[in-house]
Amino acid sequence: MLARMFRRQRTGSVVCASCGSLVGVNDDRCYSCGRRNPGLWGFSPMLRQFGNDLGFINLVVYGCSVLYGLTLFLTLVFGGNVLGGGNLFDILSPHMEMLVAFGASGVRPVFIDGMWWSVLSAGWLHASILHILFNMLWVRQLGPATADIYGAGRMIIIYTIAGIFGFALTTLAGRYLYWIPIPMLRGAFVSVGASAPIFGLLGALVYYGRRGGSSAVGAQALQYALILGLFGFIMPGVDNYAHGGGFLGGYLAGMWLDPLKRERMDHLIGAAVCLSLTGLAIVASIVRYFGPAFF
Repeated sequence: MLARMFRRQRTGSVVCASCGSLVGVNDDRCYSCGRRNPGLWGFSPMLRQFGNDLGFINLVVYGCSVLYGLTLFLTLVFGGNVLGGGNLFDILSPHMEMLVAFGASGVRPVFIDGMWWSVLSAGWLHASILHILFNMLWVRQLGPATADIYGAGRMIIIYTIAGIFGFALTTLAGRYLYWIPIPMLRGAFVSVGASAPIFGLLGALVYYGRRGGSSAVGAQALQYALILGLFGFIMPGVDNYAHGGGFLGGYLAGMWLDPLKRERMDHLIGAAVCLSLTGLAIVASIVRYFGPAFF
């Protein structure tokens, strides 16, 4: 029974991973919804139970929630204050030390502590309850749309690359532009949040519209990006370099992966590599921070 579940179907019809219509296992496009490679190389019967994003959106939501809960719990264990001093946007905030311990990025983790891999892990951590709530709402909004257009594998790659670009840019800005008198243009000493990869999804959707896909999708994504970008210059504490770098990374990744071409098996392999490296980055941060206390 288990072997049959994981067996690849090479001939006949399967159900489209997006809309549920019957398609040929080797069809390039679903004639009902337009999804590319609807049969997922014959693995559609096994993979479609996870949804068109292959479960990645739920992984992000639950993964970020667990990490947020752990950093908040450890802040309380070590006697930290999580109430944020009465500031609404800082309510239930993990201590900065706990965020660094689990893989926050920025000048301190990268240039002082030598945790260069934190550009991979920082997008899975959050600084307050409102921070994670709003970011997870955007992930649920943009993730499925990006997966529909690019495919799950390429969406995961875009998400990862955008996070790397965003946190690398804010780290470099914080290291070399600290002298700028405007705080929001100095970069980050410590930075976390899924907003960098979220802007990457927006960047990829904007490229899709410019590449020749749906102009309405591209225009809507650009509108979202401009509104959120403007919000970042109004509200204090927003990491604009991470947002801008994430958008650029997502746009370039979308250009590299080309949404109008068929998704390939190596894209899923690349997605698995991205997830593995991200997990290793989180583990490396935890071991680097807490390891000396146990070994």
